[in-house]
Amino acid sequence: MSAAPRRRADGTPHPVYVVHGDDAGLVSQELTALLDELGRDDASGLTPVEEYGEPGKDDDLAIGPVLDACRTPPFLADRRIIVVRDGGSLDASQVKELVAYLNGPLDTTVLVVAVSGRSAPAALVKAARTAGLVIDAAPAGTARARSQWFAEQLHGGPVRLDAAATARIEEHLGEDLARLEGILATLASAYGPGARIGPEQLEPFLGTAGGIAPWDLTDAIDRGDGPGAMAALGRLLGAGERHGLQVLATLHRHYGAMLRLDGADVADEAGAAALTGMSPYPAKKALLQARRLGHERVARAITLLADADLDLRGRVGWSPELVLEVLVARLAQLARLPAGTGGAAASRHRASRP
Repeated sequence: MSAAPRRRADGTPHPVYVVHGDDAGLVSQELTALLDELGRDDASGLTPVEEYGEPGKDDDLAIGPVLDACRTPPFLADRRIIVVRDGGSLDASQVKELVAYLNGPLDTTVLVVAVSGRSAPAALVKAARTAGLVIDAAPAGTARARSQWFAEQLHGGPVRLDAAATARIEEHLGEDLARLEGILATLASAYGPGARIGPEQLEPFLGTAGGIAPWDLTDAIDRGDGPGAMAALGRLLGAGERHGLQVLATLHRHYGAMLRLDGADVADEAGAAALTGMSPYPAKKALLQARRLGHERVARAITLLADADLDLRGRVGWSPELVLEVLVARLAQLARLPAGTGGAAASRHRASRP
């Protein structure tokens, strides 16, 4: 799935690969694709593949047999492939032993370590970057990176989606990226390999909408797009499986950054990033939105968030979904109000509370 070169300059495999990511499904797909590619090198089918560790098992992963296998030359084959499927379970001492091996790996061994659902050990990643290749099984956390990732997967996929279908599947899947491979395979079965797919051909195979990134919600609110914000909230709570307090924390961070920037002597995104502790791009968005809203509306948003926090903790007898729907609707409406009307809106809101 990854477009990164998987070979050394002479065309031979690297002595080590680390495949990692938060999504276990994407890690599994990358691992399968990598092993398929490594297996295609051997027309005789004699290359031994030995697997150790399995995610979800309670048994501890013993590093000794793994290292013994790595240091053993292949028999009747050019190389052997050693796969560690649950590299995230390795403790510090085991990682240290593995790193020591990678300082002088056997040229006839290909070691593949998969880590999913947690961060790969930093020492292992550093050693693997030096001796071999680290494969990130998911795009970076930006909309642009996700779009690029989709383009790469579709370019090598079994069918050809037109621009409208590409935009539709990207929007529909959101963060549920592991489903893409299955949908493309189903489309190939239904319409044939290499078929040209438009939105009408795609729609019956999409299934339930996937979760989305939190910035899809905050961007819709900032635009004053009430329907779009409500749809984003539904996907965060539904397919995204986020708790109401998690969504509220996202909104607190978003408006808290605006509050810190409100009235601050900040000229650009670098200054905004330094003041808020955010990366430059979201800091720039917070700075522009804080200036657009003005002091009264930023302060009003903070009051709305404080009220919603109490409501989520039982002040009113509403469901968490209803509390958040009312909050999001009011925040989106606040973004549409003219500057200087925050105080009047606040008075009406307080008078209408149960």
